[in-house]
Amino acid sequence: MDIEQMVIQYQDKCPRIKELNEQQLARISKIIGSVEETVGLDYLIDCIADKTSAKGDGIIRCYVGFEPSGKAHIGWKVLSIQLKRMLEADVNVLIFLADWHAWINDKFGGNMADIQLTAKYMEETFRALLDYPPEGDGPGELRFYYASQLMDNGDYWARVLRCSKGATLAMVRKTFTIMGRDEASSDHDLSKFFYPAMQASDIFELGIDIAIGGMDQRKAHMFMRDVASKYGWKKATCLHTPIISSLKSSGSRMESFDHKMSKSDPGGAILIHDEPKQLRKKMQKHAYLNTEDVNSPIYELAEHVILPEFGEIIVTPNPKFGEPSTWTDLDEFRNAVMNGTLHPLDAKFGVADGISRGLETVAAHFSKNPELLDNVTAIINRK
Repeated sequence: MDIEQMVIQYQDKCPRIKELNEQQLARISKIIGSVEETVGLDYLIDCIADKTSAKGDGIIRCYVGFEPSGKAHIGWKVLSIQLKRMLEADVNVLIFLADWHAWINDKFGGNMADIQLTAKYMEETFRALLDYPPEGDGPGELRFYYASQLMDNGDYWARVLRCSKGATLAMVRKTFTIMGRDEASSDHDLSKFFYPAMQASDIFELGIDIAIGGMDQRKAHMFMRDVASKYGWKKATCLHTPIISSLKSSGSRMESFDHKMSKSDPGGAILIHDEPKQLRKKMQKHAYLNTEDVNSPIYELAEHVILPEFGEIIVTPNPKFGEPSTWTDLDEFRNAVMNGTLHPLDAKFGVADGISRGLETVAAHFSKNPELLDNVTAIINRK
C-alpha cells in the first residue's frame, strides 16, 4: 500500500495518523499494507505515536493462533509471508499453539499427547517458513506459546468467565465457524461454547496489540473487540489475511468460506510437504482454471503466495510447445490465460513450480530432521 494513499484512507477514522513521522508511517504500511482487512487501526497508531503497547513497554506484539491438527497446508504460507512483514517491522510475533482448544475441538480424538507432538512439529514448520528469525520477546523476534501454559493461571479462567458473561448461546453459536463447525454441531458439548471466550482471553492475557488470522477468524476477533468495549480493556488491532480456495473451487468466492482449502479433501488441498512432481500432478488433475472465468484458485495462489514472495511467476512449457516466460503482474498473467497466449496447463505448472520454490526451506529442514514429520504422519495414518 502506498503510504500517501494509506494516510488518505485512514485519516478520518484515525486522525492521529497525521502525527506519525515518515519512518513510523513506513512501519504501519509494512504491517497492514498487504492484508485483506484491517480493523481498529487507531489502537496501533496510538501505540506507535505514544511509544507504548499493551504491556506498556513499547514493544508491539502480534499473535496468531493455530490448533495442532495435522500437517500444514498452503494457508500457513500466506500467513507466514505476512508474519515476515511483521518481523521486518520490529513487531514481536507470537505463534500460539492452541493445544487445549484442539482438545475441545476433538482433534486426534482428544488425545493430548498426539496434539502436543503435532504442536512441536508446527514449531519446526514455522521456523523454516519464517527463515529462522531470532527468538525471544523483543522487537522483530519470534515466540511460541502453548495454551496449556495459560491453563494453570486462575486469572485466565476468571477472564474466560468475564468474556462469557453477557454472551448468549445464539451469539456464541455464530462463532462456531472459527472451529470449522456449523452452528448446530455442538449443542451436545458444552465445552465448545467456551471456545470463543478462551480465544478472546488468550489475546487479553498475553498482552497482544495485533491479532492476525485468516478472514475465517473475523468473528472471533469481533467477539474479542466487543468484550473489550464492555470492560474497557485494550482493544487489539485485527488483521485478516485472504483465504485460499480449494483447488477444485470455481466461480466467485462465497462469504460462508465453503470454498476454503481443507486438508480433509486431499485432492483440493496443497500441503506444505507436497513434492514438486506431486504438486504438478494435483494442479493438472484437480485445479479449476476456466479461460472464460476471472476466478480461479490458480490466480489466488499467484496473487497471495508467489508474487508477494518472488515478484514473478516463471512459466517453463515443454520446448515443443513454447518458450519460457516470466510474469510480474497478476492481471497480465490472467489475461494471457484468458486470451490464449498462455496455455492453462502451462500456467498451472508455473504456479506449482513457484509454490515448490517457496517451500524449499521447509523441505530441506525436514529432510535433515525427519522424526517429527514421520511421527505426525504416523498419528494421521492411525486415524
